[in-house]
Amino acid sequence: MTGTPLENHLGELWAQFNFLMPGFLGEASTFARLWRKPIEENGETLRAQLLAQRVRPFILRRRKENVAAELPPKTVAIKLLQLQGRQRDLYESVRAAADKQVRRALERRGFTGSHVTIMDALLKLRQVCCDPFLLKGGKGYKSAPKTIERAKIEMLRDMLPSLAAEGRRVLVFSQFTEMLELIETELDALELPWLSLTGKTPSAARGEVVAQFQRKDVPIMLVSLKAGGIGLNLTAADTVILVDPWWNPAVEEQAIARAHRIGQDQAVLVYKLIIEGSIEERILELQERKSVLAEGVLGSDGAVTPKFGQAELDALIAPLQVARPA
Repeated sequence: MTGTPLENHLGELWAQFNFLMPGFLGEASTFARLWRKPIEENGETLRAQLLAQRVRPFILRRRKENVAAELPPKTVAIKLLQLQGRQRDLYESVRAAADKQVRRALERRGFTGSHVTIMDALLKLRQVCCDPFLLKGGKGYKSAPKTIERAKIEMLRDMLPSLAAEGRRVLVFSQFTEMLELIETELDALELPWLSLTGKTPSAARGEVVAQFQRKDVPIMLVSLKAGGIGLNLTAADTVILVDPWWNPAVEEQAIARAHRIGQDQAVLVYKLIIEGSIEERILELQERKSVLAEGVLGSDGAVTPKFGQAELDALIAPLQVARPA
C-alpha cells in the first residue's frame, strides 16, 4: 500500500508493480520503450489509456474524502505577489545571466548533458523570488543592500502577526532552510514565539517540538518541506503557508496533509505565496501537468502531457511577465 504510487514519472508505477507482481509490466527497459517514452515524451493519450486499463484492476484508490468524510474543508488560496524595484531588477539580471549560461550548456552538451547547469540556473531564480538574501555569490547574498525589496518577507510581516492575533495556529513550509532562518529573524523582531522543525532538528527533540505545537503553546511552526513532508501529525494547525512552490505537487500535498488529516476538527486554510509572472507561476503550470499524468493513469482517462522538456525550460527562464497598470 502506498499513498503516492506515481509522483514524477511512470517508472515509479513500474517499481511498485515490480515489487508486487514481478513481470506484470515487463522489464524496466521494455516498459520505458513501450510505455514511458510514448506517454511522457510523445504525449500519446491512447497508450496512456491502455496502460490505465492494464493496471486499474489491481489498484484501489481511496482519496482522503472517501475515508474521512467528516474531515473539515480545506481551502487553497494563491497569493500573487509582485517583485518591485531592486528585487525585480535583480530577478531580471539573474534571469538574463542564467539564460546565457543555459544556452551555452545546451550548445555544448545537449539537453540531457546540461541537467546540472539547468537546475542550478533555475535554483537561482527561485531563490531571488523567495528572498534576495538567499542568492549566494555576487549580487544578493550578503552584498544586497539592507533596503532591497523582499516581497515574501514583507507579506509574512503582515500576515503572521494578524494570524497569531486571531488565535490561529500556523505551519510555514519552505524547501529552503535558509529561508526559514530569515523568517525566524523577522519573527524575533516582531516578538512572535515560534518553533522550528528542519533537518537540523535533533531526532530526540522532534517529539517535544511537535508536542509543544499540538498543545498550542506556540502559534507558529516553521517546517522544511523535506523534514516535515511525512510522518507528522500537526492537527493543531488551522493555517498552512507554502512560502515557495515545489516541482512536485504530491510533496506539497503531503505537507498540507500534516494539518488536514484525520483528527483535524477545524477548517484548514492554505496560502501559496507565488511571485506573479516569474518562474514560480510557471512551476504551478508544471505541477498541473504532473497531476494530469497521475490522473491519466490512476484516476481517469484524460490526456497526458509531456514531461519537463525544452519548451518548459524556455518558459521557466523567460522574462518576468507582469501585467502593468494602464
